[in-house]
Amino acid sequence: MLHESRGNAEGPGGDELTVPMAWLYAEYIADELLRTGDLMPPTSFEYRAGRDALALTIFLSDTRGELSGIRVVSQLETWLSLTAYDQPWQDWVAERMAGLAADAVASGAPAPDLELADQAWRWLEETELLAPDLDAVPGGGSPGSEDDGPKVWTAAWRLGLPLGHLAIHLF
Repeated sequence: MLHESRGNAEGPGGDELTVPMAWLYAEYIADELLRTGDLMPPTSFEYRAGRDALALTIFLSDTRGELSGIRVVSQLETWLSLTAYDQPWQDWVAERMAGLAADAVASGAPAPDLELADQAWRWLEETELLAPDLDAVPGGGSPGSEDDGPKVWTAAWRLGLPLGHLAIHLF
């Protein structure tokens, strides 16, 4: 991953600010895809789950460090396949995060992109949201609105991933 840096007045030996451009760009793309899809209010936890899951997918699929130069349309099929229902997305994320962490340790360079991605991943894994039970038997409950159906606590990534996938389809 490439990082943009700006040194201070002390020169090359001084403190440097490393800007997490790859993560910020991935988050921007995810946000635009979700806003275009108009699936959830941008202030909801569900929206955040979708944005973080999609941003992680975009960020981690950038294997050549060229995220800021990609054209979104050329990557849509890749992101669709990674977020598809039958894919082991969480395993893929864990493997890619571990690989990037090992690379960061080996290089000894600051990795602010990875830090932000790790924060998003931890939030997605550790946060549970109350959502409709998608595995419930159709028609098994009483008639009424969708809000009346059975609900379960689920990891935020399990709710955000299909939301992100649908946003890609609607783009």
